[in-house]
Amino acid sequence: MADPGHNHAACITQALESAERLCSARGARLTPLRRRVLEQIWQNHEAIKAYDLIHQLSSDDHTVKPPTVYRALDFLLAQGLIHRIESLNGYVGCARPEHEHRCLLLICRRCGVVTEMENPAINRALEDQARRQGFLLEHQIMEGRGLCAHCREQGQAHAGGQENAALKR
Repeated sequence: MADPGHNHAACITQALESAERLCSARGARLTPLRRRVLEQIWQNHEAIKAYDLIHQLSSDDHTVKPPTVYRALDFLLAQGLIHRIESLNGYVGCARPEHEHRCLLLICRRCGVVTEMENPAINRALEDQARRQGFLLEHQIMEGRGLCAHCREQGQAHAGGQENAALKR
């Protein structure tokens, strides 16, 4: 998703069409406000906080109230259309809302892009370890921080430029 060639307009369109289709099939109502909240979340692949959504959805003549946005977020979470990023107290669109899943969210510390990764083996290992401890695992939050491939490449290019400049001195 951090790929500079990523067609983000198509990504947003696909996410909204998928949300409409899934909600319709489930008998859930994707109201205009819920759709606007989802669209704002998909504006980029970085986490967005509820109060940023409130600010973006409000205008000079109408302020969207926090409970309204939080209810929309609760709906989107319940439908599996977004993920909550606990460590950032923010939200990001779900890349695979068609099926229920637990995912690992990879968060780039430089550009902020959040990538969704699904790995059933990791989930099973965590569940097995919890069970061995006598712990009933009810909710999993797995987040990893580091550098995405794009930022790593940029960092290496930048570091190489610094090395070349130092050699010229």
